[in-house]
Amino acid sequence: MKLVVFGATGNVGQHVVAEALRRGHEVVGVVRDPDAVQSPDKRVKLLKGDATNADSVAKIARGGDAVVSAISPRPNARGLPAPSLAANSRAIIQGLRSAGVKRVIYVGGASSLEVAPGKALADLPDFPAIYREEAREGREALDIWRKEAKGLDWTYLSPAAEIAPGKRTGKYRTTDDTLLVDDKGKSFITFEDYAVAVLDELERPRHVSKRFGVAY
Repeated sequence: MKLVVFGATGNVGQHVVAEALRRGHEVVGVVRDPDAVQSPDKRVKLLKGDATNADSVAKIARGGDAVVSAISPRPNARGLPAPSLAANSRAIIQGLRSAGVKRVIYVGGASSLEVAPGKALADLPDFPAIYREEAREGREALDIWRKEAKGLDWTYLSPAAEIAPGKRTGKYRTTDDTLLVDDKGKSFITFEDYAVAVLDELERPRHVSKRFGVAY
């Protein structure tokens, strides 16, 4: 599979790239500033692109088998501003239509997962205020995929409430729209196993045209 990964050097993107290479796939990594990438993997074709511009997306994605959009909604370490998730979603949708690429996985957030019927994680009174705008953008992006991505084989993948570096176990549980917690009430997944879930879904699609979430 020829996989195009937007946001290839971010926390999620770099693990998706590593997992794809581990499985023998061809990877095109898309970043805003290739010159800033330290010690790039020579197996990855690194390209400069704008994931909020449909023409840029189409040009890079054309000829690929699938796309992963792993754009972070936060400013990066070099001070580049955070991209709009709405603009990113629409650019990916429009760009892939132009490129003739149907399969795409969108790296989403956990804040829109439900903790009770009709109540999302972001609706809880103790949800951190610093993340409320990010949560609003994530919900908007999910809504865009559900309403505007007709004709694409899209999947919106939400992580657990907490995601961090750790071990690759190859194991995880899945959910549709409900936040998964373990027997201690913790909702967690490593970047490594989140990436496993991304590649599993690409290789064996089970959640086309819908959102699903992963956690331990």
